[in-house]
Amino acid sequence: MSKYSRRHFLGFGAGAAGLAACATQGASDNPLADNRPAFAGEAGFDHGVASGDPLSDRVVFWTRITPSDEDTTTPIPVSLTVARDREMKAIVSHALTEATPGRDFTVKVDAEGLEAGTEYFYQFTAKTAAGDVTSPVGRTKTLAASGSAPVKFAVISCSNFPFGYFNVYDEIGKRTDLDAVLHLGDYIYEYGVDGYGGTIGQELDRNHEPPMEIVTLGDYRMRHAQYKRDPMLQAAHAAAPWLCTWDDHESANNAYRTGAENHQPETEGNWTDRKQAAVQAYLEWMPVRDPQAGRATGAIYRQFDFGDIATVFCLESRLTGRSDEISWGAELAGVEPDAIPTKATEVMQRVQNESRTMLGKVQEDWLDKGLKRSTSSGKAWQVLANQVIMAEVKPPNLVETLTPEQQAAQESYVAAMIPFSQLGLPFNLDAWDGFPAARDRLYASAEAAGARLVTVTGDTHTAWANTLHDRSGAQRGVEFGCTSVTSPGLGEYVNDVPNMGELFADANRDVDWYDPDGHGYTLVTLTADTVTSDFFKASTITDKAYSMEKVATFVTAREDDGMTTLAKA
Repeated sequence: MSKYSRRHFLGFGAGAAGLAACATQGASDNPLADNRPAFAGEAGFDHGVASGDPLSDRVVFWTRITPSDEDTTTPIPVSLTVARDREMKAIVSHALTEATPGRDFTVKVDAEGLEAGTEYFYQFTAKTAAGDVTSPVGRTKTLAASGSAPVKFAVISCSNFPFGYFNVYDEIGKRTDLDAVLHLGDYIYEYGVDGYGGTIGQELDRNHEPPMEIVTLGDYRMRHAQYKRDPMLQAAHAAAPWLCTWDDHESANNAYRTGAENHQPETEGNWTDRKQAAVQAYLEWMPVRDPQAGRATGAIYRQFDFGDIATVFCLESRLTGRSDEISWGAELAGVEPDAIPTKATEVMQRVQNESRTMLGKVQEDWLDKGLKRSTSSGKAWQVLANQVIMAEVKPPNLVETLTPEQQAAQESYVAAMIPFSQLGLPFNLDAWDGFPAARDRLYASAEAAGARLVTVTGDTHTAWANTLHDRSGAQRGVEFGCTSVTSPGLGEYVNDVPNMGELFADANRDVDWYDPDGHGYTLVTLTADTVTSDFFKASTITDKAYSMEKVATFVTAREDDGMTTLAKA
C-alpha cells in the first residue's frame, strides 16, 4: 500500500455525514449474525479503537477500517459488540454499520441502551471475503445517573508527534481506574517536516505525514491517521472513554473565528475552507458526538453529568466565537524601545474592549444556563474543560529578579521577555488574559449560579495550580493546567534559571504553583467534598524507556457556599 495515496494528497472525500447503527434482528437464529455481502478486498484495524462522550445510557464508539486499497469506493460491513467482560463473552449489545469512503472509512456508533455507571468492553468486526477481521478490545464506562461515587480524570494536551514518543499516553493506557480522559486540545499539529518540531522529528525518525503543512481535507485526514497509528496513543484510547475538545493546532496555530496566525490566504486559500476541512477530519477521526442539529459544524461545546459529583463543560474557544488575535509579537514588531510603553497602553485598551469574546454569545448563554442547571440540581462541582490559561498571569520582572549573568544567558523568546516584563502586563494574549471582559462575564455567571469552578487547562506545555480571582479580589474557583504530552514548555527555552517557576508564582496572585519543565499528565479526583490534582511527569520523551513520577499534589475543598484556596498536599 502506498504511503501517501493520491486521494489523500488531492484532498478528495465526501462530507461528514453521520453513521447510524442498527440492531441485528430476525436475520438468523444467531443474534450476532451478519448476512450482508462481505467486502471483496482485504482490510484491517490499523488505528485501534476508541470511545468517548459517555452519557448515563450511551457511549460513542469509534474505529477506522483500513482497506488494502484506500482508493476503493466499496463500503465495508462492520459490526460492533459491547460486553461486560474483556473476553467479550457477556454480550449486552450488538450493532451493524459500515465504513465508507465518504468518512475516510472511519466509523462512529452512538450505542444506546447501556446501564448507568457501568464498565463495558467493546470490539469491532469487519466482514471481508477472507473472513472476519476483529479489532483490539477497548474499555469504556457510562456515567453514573446519580450518587456520590468519586470521579477520576486523566487530563492531557499538546501531543506534537515529532517532538518525542508518546510515553505519557502509554502510561495512561496502563491505568484501569479512570472514569474518563480529558484531552484539552492540540491532539495533532499542522506543521510540515520543516516546521515546529521538525528538527527533533528528523533525529527520532518521527516525521510528520504528509511532509508539508496540512491544509486540505485529505491532508488533515492523513495527519490524524498518522497519530492514531501510534501504539501508545491507541493504548490510551482503549483504556477509558475520552472527552475531547480542540485548541488551535487541530486547524492552525493561534486560530480564531475568522483566521489564524498560521494561515496565509495568499498561498493557503480561504480560511473558511481550511477550517471546515479541519473540523470535518476531526469529527471523522475522534470519538466525539457530532454537534447538535441547528448548531454550527464547529460548535462542539457540550456537557456531561457525573452523578451528583460534577458537571463537565467541554468548551470550544477557537473556531466559533473567538475575536481576532492580538499578539505582542505583531504589535511591538519594529517599535522603538522608548515607544513601547505608549504602544503597550494602546494595545491594552483594545484588549480590554467589552466586545471581545472568547466563546461567543451563543456559547456564553449556553454555559450560563448550564452552570445554573448544574448547581440547582445539586452537583458538587462545575468543571470547565478549557483550552487556554484562565488565571491572570504576568511575567516576573526579570530585570530585577535575574542576575546580569542570567539575563545575558537568555536567547530569542526569553530574551525578548526580559524588557517586556518591566511593564507589569500579561504576556500571553492568546489566553483569557487577552479577553478580560469575556473572563469577567464568565466569573459573573459562575457567581450568579453559585458554581464551584474547577477549570482544567492545556495549551502552555507547563503545569499550573491556580486560585482564580475576579477583579474585586473574590475567589471564583481553581485551575489545574496540565503540561504537555510532548510539546516543549517555557523551561526548555530558559537557560540557568532553576527557580523560574517560583518567580512566576511570586509575581502573580492567581498562581500558587508553576512548573515550566517536563511532560506528563494531571490526575484529577473529585469527591463530594474535595478535588485533588496529582501532577505526573515522565522522565523522558526521547526514549521509549521511561519512568513516571508524581511531582506535586494540590487540594481544594467545599466550604460553605464556596471552596477553599488551593493547598499543597
